Amino acid sequence: MSGPASAANGITTAELETFLYDEADLLDSWRLEEWVELFLPDGTYEVPTTDAPEGSPSTALHFVAESMTVLRGRVSRLMSADGYAESPHARTRRLVSNVRLLEVDGDSVRLAANFIIARMKNGAQDLFIGHYDHLLKIMDGEFRFQRRRSILDLEALRPQRSVSIII
Repeated sequence: MSGPASAANGITTAELETFLYDEADLLDSWRLEEWVELFLPDGTYEVPTTDAPEGSPSTALHFVAESMTVLRGRVSRLMSADGYAESPHARTRRLVSNVRLLEVDGDSVRLAANFIIARMKNGAQDLFIGHYDHLLKIMDGEFRFQRRRSILDLEALRPQRSVSIII
C-alpha cells in the first residue's frame, strides 16, 4: 500500500512508539552493540547540519552521514576506553513524543517523531532538541532502519560543541 498511512495498512502508531522507546532505552543504557543491529546491512545514520536540515548527504554538509561500516566503527570507539569523548560514558536520557506514521509503501515505513536528549557529563548538561525522519523496512515482522535521520532544531552547536553521542 502506498500513500498516507491508515489503519488499513496494519501498522499502528503504538508499534512505532514501542520501537522508538525500545531504541531510546538501548541508547540510554549504552547497549550500542544491540542498537546497531536495528539497522539493515545497507542502512545509514544521518544528522544534517542546522542550515540545511532537509539536505541529502550527497549534496549538503552533515554533522553525521554514516554507512554501516562507519557506524560500526563509531560504536566500537564509543564502547572502548579509547573513545575519549565518551569515556567514561555520559549519562543520557531520551524523551520521544509525537510519533507519526507518515507513509507505508510495501515493506517500507516512513515515520516522524520529536525528541529531546539530555546529556550529562563532568558537571555539564547539554540538550539536543529536534525531530526524527526515519525510513524503516519490515524484515521478518520487525522494524529495521534503512535510514535513521535526526534533525536538530538548534541554531548552532555552540553550547554542546560537538555530537559525540548517538542523536
